[in-house]
Formats: sequence, C-alpha cells, structure tokens
Amino acid sequence: MLYYLTEELAFPSPEFATRDGILAIGGDLRPERLLLAYQSGIFPWYSEEEPLLWWSPDPRFVIFPKDLKVSKSMKQVLKKEIFQITYDQEFQEVISNCSTISRDGQMGTWIVPEMREAYTYLHKLGFAHSVEAWQNDELVGGLYGVAIGNVFFGESMFAKVSNASKAAFITLVGNLVKHDFQLIDSQIYTPHLASLGGIEILRRTYLDILKEGIKQPTLKGSWNRLFT
Repeated sequence: MLYYLTEELAFPSPEFATRDGILAIGGDLRPERLLLAYQSGIFPWYSEEEPLLWWSPDPRFVIFPKDLKVSKSMKQVLKKEIFQITYDQEFQEVISNCSTISRDGQMGTWIVPEMREAYTYLHKLGFAHSVEAWQNDELVGGLYGVAIGNVFFGESMFAKVSNASKAAFITLVGNLVKHDFQLIDSQIYTPHLASLGGIEILRRTYLDILKEGIKQPTLKGSWNRLFT
C-alpha cells in the first residue's frame, strides 16, 4: 500500500514499502523533510514525468568504510596523484554533472531541477557535500551526498575521465574512516560500488545501524577544511 504525504512532516514506517521499495508519494523537498527522510531510512527518487516518490528498499546496499576494497590498479592511480581531490568547492557543478552524465541503460535523469535546488540548499545548510576530482585544473569527476551523524548517504557520482569518480570516492572513504564514520548508504546495488566493497544487508539491519549512527555529532559545514 502506497502512502500519500500531506503537509504534515511525517513518513510511514519503512516496513510498509512495496516489494520494489516505494513507500510514499507526494510531499515536498524542504530540508526538514529531506533530513527526516534520511534519518528514517528513506530517500527521494523520481523522474520528471513522475510524482515525487519516496523509497526504502529491502535489501539495502551499503559500504562499511573500513571494508573498502581498492584494487592494485587504483592504488597505483592514487599513488601517482593523477587527480587532485577537493571537497565542497564546486557543489553545483558536481550535481549538475551528475544530472547530465550519460549512463548505460538509463534514459533521462532522476536529478531533476527541483532535486538540484533542494540539495544545493542542504549544502548551504552544511549537510550536503561534494567531492571533486581535478585533472589539469579541470573538473573531471566527483560525487555528492548527505551526512548525518556518522552516516554518509551517497547520492550520485560522475566521471569524464576513467577512474576519476573512483579516486574521489576512495579518497573520501579514507577521510570518513579517520572521522569515525560507520556507514555509507548507497541505497541500491551498482556493480561499480560492489567492486569497491558494497554489500546488501537487510533493511531492518540497516535501520538498526542508522538509528545509532544518527545519534553521533554531524560534521556540518565545509569539509575542505577538515579533509585537506
């Protein structure tokens, strides 16, 4: 059964999600609702031709930062410092690139203008962050997501040059480990992140970990001063 959200700042329990993971329809993307959604194990995901949809899939695809897998070839890429990695320097550029990059088997984008605006506002509030990979002063890859407590909720990544997004992600994870992050929420399975150590866990297990994680202090504000 799908739930239709009203102006009330509330979500149904994730256990009521459909088999596909859809929990609710409607509502809005104001920051209070977005933050509540993440703290509840829920996230928005929809296309321009669809209404606003809220998801809580089971199983959940996650990465435990300390279990990150880095291939020998990527270790060489990082050692050679092919890319320069920064944080929160070009959030709007990163999310714009994520919304326009071509992906195999995907028509259009779920990062619609309303989503870009909403996450840019979360960035200004200090909750959403970007990671940039540079080569010869050109932005060639990156990712963005939301941090609450010691949980990082990854949203999307892009690469214009081979290994650019991987370099950004691996460097980010190294810094998350240093700051005691316990979980990276990757939402749904992708081969790209599976190669880096992503695994599927039961939703109830994910929610238990999330409940404890969001109790921890949140690293708000620019991460560039913390991670570089």
